[in-house]
Amino acid sequence: MTGLLVHEWVAKAGGSENVVEQFVKSFPTADLQVLWNDDPGRFSATTYETWIARTPLRRSKMLALPFLPATWRTLQAHQQYEWLLTSSHLFAHHVQLRGLDREVPKFSYVHTPARYIWEPELDHRGRGPLVRLAAGILKPLDRKRAQESFRIAANSEFTRKRIERAWGRDSDVIYPPVDTDRIIAGGDWRNHLTSDELDTLEALPSEFLLGASRFVSYKRLDLVIEAGEATKLPVVLAGRGPDHDALLARAQTAAVPVTFVISPSDEMLYALYQRALALVFPAIEDFGIMPVEAMAAGTPVVVPNVGGALESVTLAEGGSTIDNPSTQGWREAIETALSIDRSGLPSRTSQFSTTHFRQLIQTWVLGSQPRGPLANDDHRQGNANV
Repeated sequence: MTGLLVHEWVAKAGGSENVVEQFVKSFPTADLQVLWNDDPGRFSATTYETWIARTPLRRSKMLALPFLPATWRTLQAHQQYEWLLTSSHLFAHHVQLRGLDREVPKFSYVHTPARYIWEPELDHRGRGPLVRLAAGILKPLDRKRAQESFRIAANSEFTRKRIERAWGRDSDVIYPPVDTDRIIAGGDWRNHLTSDELDTLEALPSEFLLGASRFVSYKRLDLVIEAGEATKLPVVLAGRGPDHDALLARAQTAAVPVTFVISPSDEMLYALYQRALALVFPAIEDFGIMPVEAMAAGTPVVVPNVGGALESVTLAEGGSTIDNPSTQGWREAIETALSIDRSGLPSRTSQFSTTHFRQLIQTWVLGSQPRGPLANDDHRQGNANV
């Protein structure tokens, strides 16, 4: 069966691009349609861009935003596809192709309903007056277009509930792919480091709490420092981003040592996971790849008691949750996480592997027969039973 994969835009780094990479591997004969591609050559699929790719709009997602709904409705089919599979965190699920039968089923894998318009409190980009004004127009349109999808899959139960609130649609849950097999097979990741990386790793405190992500405000890495202060444990922050200076200023006033590891390689990040007492992951995410990576490396995780990361930690029995980031709350959460038996933790992350994801997504698309939109809970089969 010939299909078309659809994605918003291709960035050089991003979790949703990792999903598309597994889409391409799952359906090697499918074409790929994107708004624009900033990482040409990454995917083996024949890739088509839109008119936006030839304009300066590709450099500003917010300026391009008003043009996206119409753009997705005016694309030409390059052949007679038998199904469409979208990877959507904005409007990719709106796609409709000229010259293609409207009865061709459209499957939508949803990372999140557009936070810009549905939950601006979770995304500062949606708080500006122009975007808030546009949201009043885009919400009913987005809800209408979502009804066209034959089936919808959410990347977590947390996202599934938000899809239901925003669009009035139920959805299956298929957790996104994490390269757990590679992390587990790598063994001791110190053996994969360069000499400079090994020197950096060995210079770190013998025990520490790890915070790892982009240095942006909503990741709440300042709370990792609070966790270290509450437990009197040193902190290592790994990543890079615009909040670096603010985090550095906070670190300079911290009651415990705080060390920064800037732009770690994958190998260095995996080694940091293995060296850490625990990964403290305060962000409320749709899913959360890093907690699964840490658990695959054998390291327990502390996550909020709300959000997608809670689900992976619960399913893998790999850590603890915190709902009260007070001194006592952090102490109890860290103590609980450190009591986890690390020995069986990596194997419990296999349910999030890329291999498992490909099996699920192939069955979800190719094993489905068009019978009209999903309408009730009987169709929500969950991650393990799709």
